[in-house]
Amino acid sequence: QQRLALVRALAVEPEILFLDEPTASLDPASTLAVEDLVRAAHAQGTGIVLVTHDLGQARRLADEVVFLHRGRVVEQTPAERFFARPASEPARAYLAGQIVI
Repeated sequence: QQRLALVRALAVEPEILFLDEPTASLDPASTLAVEDLVRAAHAQGTGIVLVTHDLGQARRLADEVVFLHRGRVVEQTPAERFFARPASEPARAYLAGQIVI
């Protein structure tokens, strides 16, 4: 259903696509299929805004990361920089696998 919804959304060739946890509760094969669709859309010029708590997915797909903590933007930086050298303590803790409250 999630892949079908994504294909439907892409059929109208949007400039920007907003996705909130698009692979939640999917098995690995379905997750890969959704991520492939997202990559293909991005390659065709569609802007992608993707909300995820999955660090692996963020590493695989993100060009830029906007990290929120307590409802506020704490960091907005290129993904490579975010994952290599997060600037904020909440981001460092999250990337270390800690529960950040």
